[in-house]
Amino acid sequence: MLYQALHVPEGHPALPREIVQHPELARYVQDWGREGDCGFLAKDATTDQPIGALWLRSLIGTNKGYGYVDDETVELSISLLPDYRGQGIGTQLLTHLFASECGRSPISLSVSADNPAMHLYERFGFEVVSRSDDSLTMKRRQQLA
Repeated sequence: MLYQALHVPEGHPALPREIVQHPELARYVQDWGREGDCGFLAKDATTDQPIGALWLRSLIGTNKGYGYVDDETVELSISLLPDYRGQGIGTQLLTHLFASECGRSPISLSVSADNPAMHLYERFGFEVVSRSDDSLTMKRRQQLA
């Protein structure tokens, strides 16, 4: 699912699949199951095959991710297979996240400025906190129980 989380603007060639092995991307899933890791999988109801995922991970110190804000903020990654985008599955995953215990901490993410998913994040209370070239870092404040 990490590969599907990478935004490729329309009209641009697909990225090589090996890109997910680069350390700056692999850190988002490598050694999954560490303390604080949290995630949800979306499956096709008919085939029971994974079609999307959402995960949170603390990426701090020398392991900072693209959406790093501070050491108390976890980073969100979300991924959907192309055939399932635009069907409300991302909304369902985020709704599930924010109804869960792990959705109560401060959360950030990195998104390309031209990624249509940015509007989804805004609907869930994420705000732009910094810009770098064509990339935005967004943060959602901690929600009270």
